[in-house]
Amino acid sequence: MTTTVPAPGTKTAEGSALQAVLLDMDGTLVDTEGFWWDVEVEVFAALGHTLDDAWRHVVVGGPMTRSAGFLIEATGADIPLAELTVLLNQGFEDRIGEALPLMPGAARLLAELHEQGVPTALVSASHRRIIDRVLTTLGPHHFSLSIAGDEVSRTKPHPDPYLLAAAGLGVDPTRCAVVEDTATGVAAAEAAGCHVVAVPSVAPIGPAARRTVVTSLEEVDLAFLRGLMTEMR
Repeated sequence: MTTTVPAPGTKTAEGSALQAVLLDMDGTLVDTEGFWWDVEVEVFAALGHTLDDAWRHVVVGGPMTRSAGFLIEATGADIPLAELTVLLNQGFEDRIGEALPLMPGAARLLAELHEQGVPTALVSASHRRIIDRVLTTLGPHHFSLSIAGDEVSRTKPHPDPYLLAAAGLGVDPTRCAVVEDTATGVAAAEAAGCHVVAVPSVAPIGPAARRTVVTSLEEVDLAFLRGLMTEMR
C-alpha cells in the first residue's frame, strides 16, 4: 500500500475530543463527481449505449468495480469489467489534466487543519493512480496519509477504509470527524463509528445520530468540528 505515514509525535487536536479529520475526495474536496458521470456517458456512448440519468444516483460515491459493474449489467454492454475500469480511469485522468476545480471552502479548511496540526487523512474509493494525481492539486502536505479504493479488500460502503485511516493515524475512529458527500461514503464512515459531516453533492442526505448535514464546506472549520465532538461527550 502506498501511504504517507504520519511523523512520530504528530499532534492531535488539543483541547477537544477531536483526534483527527478524515476526508473523502471526489465531490467533497474536488468538484469531480460530474467528471466521472461525463466519462461514463462518453465511454458507453462509444460502446453504443445511452446511460439513463437516473443511474447517476446509483453509481455516485461507490467503488469503481460496483459502479462499472452496475452499468455493464444495466446496459448489457459487451465489455469485461477490467477493460471498462481502465477506460474509465483513463478518461477521468484526461479530464482532471485539463481542470480540477476545488469545492468551495476546501482550500481554506485544509489549510486550517494543517496549520493547527490536526492529523488529516484522505480516504477515497478512487484508485491510487487517481488519488496521486489529485493530490498534486490538493497539496500532499495537507494529509498525514491517504487510502485508495484499490488498496483495501472492501472499500466504501464498508467501514474498512476509515478504520484503516484511523489505525494509520493512531487515533480512535469514534473521535474522528469524517467529511463525505454521498450516502455510500456516509455509510462507510458511520459503520466505522465516526462522526460524519455530510455535504451532499449529487443526491440528498438526511441528518441522523452522529451525522450533521451542511450545504457547503464553507460552513465547516476546525471550531465547528471540535464543537460536534464536544457535543458527544
